[in-house]
Amino acid sequence: MNLARLWWSLILVFVFSFAILGYYGGEIYQTMPPVPKRVVTTDGDVLFTEKEIRDGQNVWQSIGGQEVGTIWGHGAYVAPDWNADWLHREAMWILNKYATDQFGKAYDALDQEKQAMLRARLKKEIRTNTYQEETGDLILSPIRAQAVEAISRHYAGLFGSDPKLDDLRDKYAIPQNTVKDPQRMRALNAFFFWSTWACATNRPGENITYTNNWPHEPLIGNVATGTMVI
Repeated sequence: MNLARLWWSLILVFVFSFAILGYYGGEIYQTMPPVPKRVVTTDGDVLFTEKEIRDGQNVWQSIGGQEVGTIWGHGAYVAPDWNADWLHREAMWILNKYATDQFGKAYDALDQEKQAMLRARLKKEIRTNTYQEETGDLILSPIRAQAVEAISRHYAGLFGSDPKLDDLRDKYAIPQNTVKDPQRMRALNAFFFWSTWACATNRPGENITYTNNWPHEPLIGNVATGTMVI
């Protein structure tokens, strides 16, 4: 093969590769998740504000960011993917709440038929997009707000000094009191919640999440799409 043909082959590879990157970059820009002005319950209680979400990203970056777990799959796997961790904990909290309220048992103690029914209910709860574009509010049901508060307490203990989480902190290589200030911890929880919401909630008019169903979470039907694989 002559040299000119090799150069043209290389040029075509570059053009094709950057065309794909440009196309999907545009798709990401057009479908990126909104940052709500407020995360508010149906009862009107404000859980988080836009400022807290944005400040929370700064807190995460200040403690090491991508060196302390991952967000949207970007980062190091010494600590967990925080979106996968938050999503699974939130899903299990809600499933157990459903199960105890309706059947008086934990979710894992139910038969498969009852579990399937509750998972379908959970999927509708989590994947339904309740962001109000006209007001900028993200509205949560009371049960989801309770789940968010429960997971927030867990994270506050994890990044704080809860002795019950010493072993987990050691596995994650996170020192005690990584986030000392309660307001900074609240902001970090706001960021973790919002970035996880984007992973679990469908884009408007579509049946895929803002992150193309990342991370994998079968409890709410998060299964890898072809676009995500590409």
